[in-house]
Amino acid sequence: MVPRLLSLPLKRLPGLPSTLPRSASRHQQTFDRFPASRHSSNIAAMQAAVLSPPVARGAQPSDVALKAHHNKNGKGFNNPWDSFKDPGGIGIPLKIIRMRLNGKWKNPDTTPPTVPVRKPEFLPTRHTDKLRATWLGHACYYVEFPGGLRVLFDPVFTDRCSPFSWMGPKRYTEAPCQLDDIPFVDAVVISHNHYDHLSLPTVLQLAQKNPNAHFFVPLGNKDWFSNTSIPDKNVTELDWWEEAEIKIPASAEGKLEDQQGEITATLGCLPCQHMSARTGWDRMNTLWASWSVTSGGKKLWFGGDTGYRSVPELPDDEFDYDEKYSHLPTCPAFKQIGELRGPFDLGLIPIGAYDPRFVMSPMHANPYDSVNIFADTKCARALGIHWGTWVLTSEEVMEPPKALKRALKWKGIEEEGVFETCDIGESREY
Repeated sequence: MVPRLLSLPLKRLPGLPSTLPRSASRHQQTFDRFPASRHSSNIAAMQAAVLSPPVARGAQPSDVALKAHHNKNGKGFNNPWDSFKDPGGIGIPLKIIRMRLNGKWKNPDTTPPTVPVRKPEFLPTRHTDKLRATWLGHACYYVEFPGGLRVLFDPVFTDRCSPFSWMGPKRYTEAPCQLDDIPFVDAVVISHNHYDHLSLPTVLQLAQKNPNAHFFVPLGNKDWFSNTSIPDKNVTELDWWEEAEIKIPASAEGKLEDQQGEITATLGCLPCQHMSARTGWDRMNTLWASWSVTSGGKKLWFGGDTGYRSVPELPDDEFDYDEKYSHLPTCPAFKQIGELRGPFDLGLIPIGAYDPRFVMSPMHANPYDSVNIFADTKCARALGIHWGTWVLTSEEVMEPPKALKRALKWKGIEEEGVFETCDIGESREY
């Protein structure tokens, strides 16, 4: 609950290499190994961040001081709600192995055509009167705010979401662009440390190309960035319900031609129901989060990756929102978010990677969960994320948007124009 004011000068410099070396060992490269730039001294001066005294901001739950999501032994975090049933460290692999052995596991068909991919059309300047969101695949969105702020959410630009470049889930849809194609990046928001949301090669390339970009991460994740040689001053970690303010003034040389004066924003770290791990021995050691961003008169909620309730194993033809399952607890955090920090102009809400439900539901929402999250968080409009890029679960790759339409009808929400999906690379304005 300690907001911080970050004053980040804004300038882009030429002369920095913009692509990572391509090799099987690129995941082990560090920021220090990039060629030094002759502008490094200027960059260091411009990256200096000024931290102001804490400012009380943002409504919070009455019990926030209890920090129920912090493990009592002093290490790691938990989901402090009845809606989460922990499958255990090996619980998920064992359930999947059992399904494969008994023939119940389905391998989704990724034969093209699947999700259409188009080349994004980013705004060439910082001028825009509307909130503009561009889907770059999976959970990654590039959002252009009125007033000039540019935010990249959960960027992963590698072919595989894996610690290895040669194994692990591989893209079945191409990345719509390269990082070099994105004209401005002021803030990079990370929801948690799973490989489909946090990519070392992507982070290194972002930091190299955008030396003033500031990374916002949940509690416990800053050490990972420090170990990759990202300067500590470029990373802010927050606990649930904490906020930070970022201020980007005009450059010392005067107002930039395409900058609409001083840019200000408030970023809030908020709860979600998920887990974290990058190895077999760091499970739930670092926090996971959803995020709010307010800037230029617009407010956005980014769901990141989340479940909503835990569903037991049911017969294949059973609808788990049937009245007989109404006793299953739902995560209360989303109503708190809506009541205390909403309403939001736009929500970026997960809709994929949910089957089989009895395995995935504690940490991955299906579209029926998603429309409930949409209502709970008080989003006026929403776009579906966390689908269309890697096969992580067993539902067919084009099923999430179809199920979303059924879920909207079930919830009594218009099937068009409210909570939608779009092509990879497509931009929507709000």
